Amino acid sequence: MYDWLTEHKIPLGRWITLFTDRLNGHKGFFDFVSSVIASLVDGFTSGLIWCPPLLLVAAVAIGAYFLHRSISLVVFIVASLLLVINLGYWEATMQTLSLVFWATFASVLLGVPIGVAAAHRPWFYQTLRPFLDLMQTIPTFVYLIPTLVLFGLGAVPGLISTVVFAIPAPIRLTYLGISSVPKQLHEAGEAFGATKRQLLYKVELPHALPTIMAGVTQCIMLSLSMVVIAALVGAEGLGTPILRALSSMNVGMGFEAGLAIVVLAIILDRVCKSPEPRRSKRS
Repeated sequence: MYDWLTEHKIPLGRWITLFTDRLNGHKGFFDFVSSVIASLVDGFTSGLIWCPPLLLVAAVAIGAYFLHRSISLVVFIVASLLLVINLGYWEATMQTLSLVFWATFASVLLGVPIGVAAAHRPWFYQTLRPFLDLMQTIPTFVYLIPTLVLFGLGAVPGLISTVVFAIPAPIRLTYLGISSVPKQLHEAGEAFGATKRQLLYKVELPHALPTIMAGVTQCIMLSLSMVVIAALVGAEGLGTPILRALSSMNVGMGFEAGLAIVVLAIILDRVCKSPEPRRSKRS
């Protein structure tokens, strides 16, 4: 009954393949990009691994205390990271942290300006919205195929796939934060003679900062969810022992590596959250 429809199939897959092959013809450019990204990731990873673990734990704990003034958070961070060291996953955790850091950095660096532009131009956001929906809903394994073809095995295709998957979060939440700035604040800034640039940096961004930080936190969580998938294309980190555990049916190894991912996710979520306003004590 529907043979006429299937016989006239739209060659979408062939078009995508031809487009990828055409891009692959510029192999020198993609090799250059791959080498630059790999050097950044490897350099940051080497620095994290070179630093003595206990010294890095102390630095993270001190930084978390100055940010949040919470002794319970410091105790949790120290205990959790010591557990990771004890389980033998410190190096893999640092590799995963490096991947998450660069993926989040790239997503925020690109996503926040795009979100600001979309908030100031509604037509741009309406054009962008279907692509954001597609990037968040398409199976993540699909990202790995073109990036693997263009950039080869290693951390680079995993990092780029992670950025594509995570970047809609800062774009959407930046758009939401800027769009929700009250008109009264705009009018007050304009009454004092503020330019558009001054309104952006002194009114809109400070008001939208909690929402933007929520986008950063969500971006970190989305990046961590790609750890195991990125390991399929050679990205090192906590995804590698999980894949080994899966192939060998080693429940213990899988649980330990999964626990390290959970610990890292909780620490990053707690540290990157906006500090709660302190209540002034009444005399």
